[in-house]
Amino acid sequence: MRAAVLYGPKDVRVEERDVPKILKPTDAVIRTFATCVCGSDLWDYRGINPAKDPAPVGHEYVGIVQEVGDQVTTVRPGQFVVGSFFASDGTCPNCLNGYPSNCLNREFVGGCQAEYVRVPLADGTLVATPELPTDAQVPDLLACSDVMGTGWWAAAAGVQPGDTVAVVGDGAVGLSAVLAARELGAERIIAMSRHAPRQNLATEFGATDIVTERGDEGVARIKDMTGGIGADRVLECVGTDQSTQQALNSTRPGGGVGITGVPHGVTLDGTALFYSHVAVQGGPAPVRRFLPDLIDRVMTGRINPGRVFDHILPLSAAAEGYQAMDERRAIKTLLRP
Repeated sequence: MRAAVLYGPKDVRVEERDVPKILKPTDAVIRTFATCVCGSDLWDYRGINPAKDPAPVGHEYVGIVQEVGDQVTTVRPGQFVVGSFFASDGTCPNCLNGYPSNCLNREFVGGCQAEYVRVPLADGTLVATPELPTDAQVPDLLACSDVMGTGWWAAAAGVQPGDTVAVVGDGAVGLSAVLAARELGAERIIAMSRHAPRQNLATEFGATDIVTERGDEGVARIKDMTGGIGADRVLECVGTDQSTQQALNSTRPGGGVGITGVPHGVTLDGTALFYSHVAVQGGPAPVRRFLPDLIDRVMTGRINPGRVFDHILPLSAAAEGYQAMDERRAIKTLLRP
């Protein structure tokens, strides 16, 4: 099969690799219909994250089940499925408490920018759609495997009907967080973005206001728009020190911050956090928890998160997909095997 492999900073190649096989009775192998490049993949692509080279890449996937292990009971060959980037058993205390991304037996599902993917712990990881999706629904379902689920996780930090919500970050996760905040009933959604195409999509997803300032200026702008106290909820969707500080400082006392950006160089002032009265929730998104609801919203036409894919390429052009996102020429690249 063909698969994308990262050989070093900014060196992605598509090459022939062995088709994955069932290794454990709880595994499934799926044939991917679509996969994509994630903003978090860029940390490795840019050489910021240390990585063993060469390394198969990608952790977002949808497709048709080809084969299952003897102990798999919830999905079967021929079904279209959506899965999370963390495999989870669905039965441990953390899974039962709603945190499958912290499953006691979790495994990272990598190497998904490929024609076939082995998914461990299939019963607790994969969710089948009620029927085969249309071609138009495939990108929407692919978004649910990570960015929509991650944006939903940010909003799940406490967005309530009537809230004022600010979203820090205008990548695919930030835009998905805008959509999630709308679905959860936020009355005012402030998208922080400097890029016109992203501003336009944020508005179509539900943003009521756009703020272009960053850092202290961005904080001052949010406070000016909220009577001097800050937003009820702020969704941090980047992962840098500036974006995290901006999110915390833009939140009103008693409000909350949902952190979904993988932290890089983030430092927190414990004393400042203590006196802020701001609640913080973060961590790898428990996407599997949200998949049944998100799939239903897609299949019934309520949400179209796949609109974040503004660059669609064949898998063979994966290197261009990475480059386009690295240069901010694309919000998110979809790859078709």
